[in-house]
Order: sequence, then structure tokens, then C-alpha cells
Amino acid sequence: MSTPWLPLTDSAQLTDLARASHEQPVLIFKHSTTCSISAAAKGKIERQWADSGLNVPIYYLDLLRFRPISAQIAEQFGVRHESPQLLLIKDGECAYDASHMGIRLSDVQAVVK
Repeated sequence: MSTPWLPLTDSAQLTDLARASHEQPVLIFKHSTTCSISAAAKGKIERQWADSGLNVPIYYLDLLRFRPISAQIAEQFGVRHESPQLLLIKDGECAYDASHMGIRLSDVQAVVK
């Protein structure tokens, strides 16, 4: 099973996913398409997804194309902007925030359960 990336391309989606996170946690992956570390982190998520047991929506944000959305994420969820960055939104708040090679789906699993 491949990673079920959902494109995050509109700031209105943040309101919707924050609302949805009260029913089910939501992941946001912020990715710079020109950064090799970001590409490595994305590949790691894709390789581990099938075995992670995670059954949550995972949104993909192309930072270069949608930079204002990244700034809105930092403000709305009270996190520092980093790239690559994986955020778990639960009950409308950021419950997990990791960047670079610190991104681990096993850590996300512990927070989701």
C-alpha cells in the first residue's frame, strides 16, 4: 500500500482538517521539493507507511508552491516552521511535531493510540 498523500493546497483546508481532527487525528507533512533531506524524510515515510498501522489522513504540503499555508500552519498550531516537518493534529491542536531525520512513524503511532 502506498502512502495515501492528500494534497494541501488551500488555506481553507487547515480549518477543515483541524475540525476533522476532533474525530480522527490528521497528519501534515511539510516538504521542500528541492531539499535532499526532505526527500529522504518523505521516502522514509513512504517506505514505512504500510507497516505503520496508521489509518489516518496524511496531507502533503509542497512548501515552495504554498509557502503562505506553511506560515499559517505555524501560527495556527503554535509550531516553529521547519522542513521537512511532520505534524499530528489531534483535537484541533498539534500533538506531535518532528522534523528532519527525527520524523518517526513509530512515534506517531504512540500518540495516535
